[in-house]
Amino acid sequence: MPKKNTNNLIAEPTIKDISQLYDVLTEEEKEKVLNNHKILRFKKNEVIYEEGEVPDGLLCLGSGKVKVYKVGFGGRDQIVRMANPTSFIGYRAFFAKGPHVASAVVIEPCVIFYIPKAIVFELLESNHQFSLNIIRSLAQELGFSRYRTVTLTQKHIRGRLAESLLVLKDIYGFEEDGITLNVYLSREDLANFSNMTTSNAIRTLSTFVNEKVITVDGRIIRILDTEKLDKISKLG
Repeated sequence: MPKKNTNNLIAEPTIKDISQLYDVLTEEEKEKVLNNHKILRFKKNEVIYEEGEVPDGLLCLGSGKVKVYKVGFGGRDQIVRMANPTSFIGYRAFFAKGPHVASAVVIEPCVIFYIPKAIVFELLESNHQFSLNIIRSLAQELGFSRYRTVTLTQKHIRGRLAESLLVLKDIYGFEEDGITLNVYLSREDLANFSNMTTSNAIRTLSTFVNEKVITVDGRIIRILDTEKLDKISKLG
């Protein structure tokens, strides 16, 4: 179970907001989940789980933003996933019955639904649609991970950073103005998500600003020309 105590239990959001889990359950199964799950609140920069830990339940992100990263050679972090509501996190290790191969840290205060192992496997055995949803999620994540592995190793720096900005847009979307990314990452995190050094990320961001593709104000990034950014990403 994540490193959190029951003093952090809160009422909102509810597990009913996790549509990919809740909507396919029967009334009896919904009641079982309602009676057995826990709701945990995490603050910014808190660790949800660490590499090497073995999960004992399924984690669903109800609100907030989470980064999943692995410490590479030389102690440098590589962000392998940015999670948003209402997705599962840490479930590869859970279903593999093994340790986490990466760590999860909060980048924006979040609420997580924790469902014990016994309940999850009861649902898998009794509800085929729930099982299919899990398989679909795993397959989608695997496909995206393979795509990112190729692009982050074969694209040049400009292409990698452009792609990362577009991925962040797809995951978190824009704010109400339609151009401001709805996620605020440090330069280091943006570099770790793009497989480059922080100094290279800073220089490349400045280049994009000069080319009027984006604007940067601290951690606030606005995409002015999505079409041009996409072209840079594809050219690699």
